[in-house]
Amino acid sequence: MAESTSEGTNAARKSAIKDYAQILLVSAVLALFIRTFVVQAFQIPSGSMENTLLVGDFLLANKFLYGAQIPLTDVRLPAIRHPRRGDVIIFRDPREEKDLIKRCVAVGGDTVELRDNALYVNGEKKHEDYIALRGPAPASANFGPVTVPEGYLFMLGDNRNNSLDSRFWGPLDEKLIKGNAMVLYLSWDRERARPRLSRIGDVIR
Repeated sequence: MAESTSEGTNAARKSAIKDYAQILLVSAVLALFIRTFVVQAFQIPSGSMENTLLVGDFLLANKFLYGAQIPLTDVRLPAIRHPRRGDVIIFRDPREEKDLIKRCVAVGGDTVELRDNALYVNGEKKHEDYIALRGPAPASANFGPVTVPEGYLFMLGDNRNNSLDSRFWGPLDEKLIKGNAMVLYLSWDRERARPRLSRIGDVIR
């Protein structure tokens, strides 16, 4: 009887381990699918998007809005919509393997110009209540006019005097887009070593 009980216990244990392994496998596959095609987390490493995004902000990006890229291929899923002026976008740096985040200010076919940091698109001055102008204006405060090629975007940082963007490395190929910035899920103030609770949950615009 004792041997039968032991065998039953071992069988139950093996069954439980198998169930847990299946749960972990399914969870891992779902997490990978979501990260690849739906939502991905990103951290803000620099101040080029202040005050919209601060150093230490952690955000979620919508990857399916513009059509997520299938790994190891150049194929993208169908997009819900194309990038628009004003979108805050995460993309691969055209110069090296790292991610950047900037604001799209112009799309293919638009003519872009900066005059003393004021943005003009197709000759029309744009009202930008989100930009920060800290420190002396660099030479790039006056730029253009240039016309953005089709299939490309013109990207600028909101902290316009402290941003390496399309003024320096040119229009962004839409193939390098990773996602649209959606919402902050954490904001960590490194100087004070504490979270910025008032920013958590903010929708990024």
